[in-house]
Amino acid sequence: MSIVKINALTVPEEQREVLEKRFASRAGAVENSDGFEWFELLRPIEGTDQYLVYTRWRDEASFQAWMEGPMKAAHQGGGEGGGERPKPAASGSTLWSFEVVQQAAPKG
Repeated sequence: MSIVKINALTVPEEQREVLEKRFASRAGAVENSDGFEWFELLRPIEGTDQYLVYTRWRDEASFQAWMEGPMKAAHQGGGEGGGERPKPAASGSTLWSFEVVQQAAPKG
């Protein structure tokens, strides 16, 4: 079965809009990767300042290939126009890994 990677990003309230805009402008950054199955950016509603970045992959090898290729290149590049990289919107990050052992979809 698939694997799930959840990146828990600590985002101060004043940086939420910045983070969401950056994710919105990344269109296609992961969707064309071999083994990629799903992406969601989850905004906290209450009780936390952590956004969750949910990605689902065919297997660990597919995720690692994306991490070492497209993701690494995107995060090492300079800012727009070759300038300095913008300041990170998140003040902390933790990556959680899960193996899908059961799943269900709506019937009908």
